[in-house]
Amino acid sequence: HVQLVESGGGSVQAGGSLTLSCAAGRYTYKRSCMGWFRRVPGKEREGVASMSSDGRTTYAESVKGRFTISHDKAKNTLFLQMNSLKAEDTAMYYCVAERYGGCKLVADYTYWGQGTQVTVS
Repeated sequence: HVQLVESGGGSVQAGGSLTLSCAAGRYTYKRSCMGWFRRVPGKEREGVASMSSDGRTTYAESVKGRFTISHDKAKNTLFLQMNSLKAEDTAMYYCVAERYGGCKLVADYTYWGQGTQVTVS
């Protein structure tokens, strides 16, 4: 049973930083993808960043240069470092895992976490 558990969300002022974590537990990150999506009520889920198991990254245009995705193999934990946060980054952030055929920012990943709220004011 794969469980993705996010943490690190919270409230921050515009211009500040937050780091989200996703503990991937039993998930075997091999020849697949992990990533982060976000959702604002009333809007579609938006892909934020993804990372292949060999380290290639993809970012949404809206976060390029501000957000960094990374993975700690020893802890099997995915991170999203978010800098220069803006009000429009306010959303529920979800950790996702397992997609084949490229780590696209498309919401068809197999596993989803419960989400962690980020509020920027």
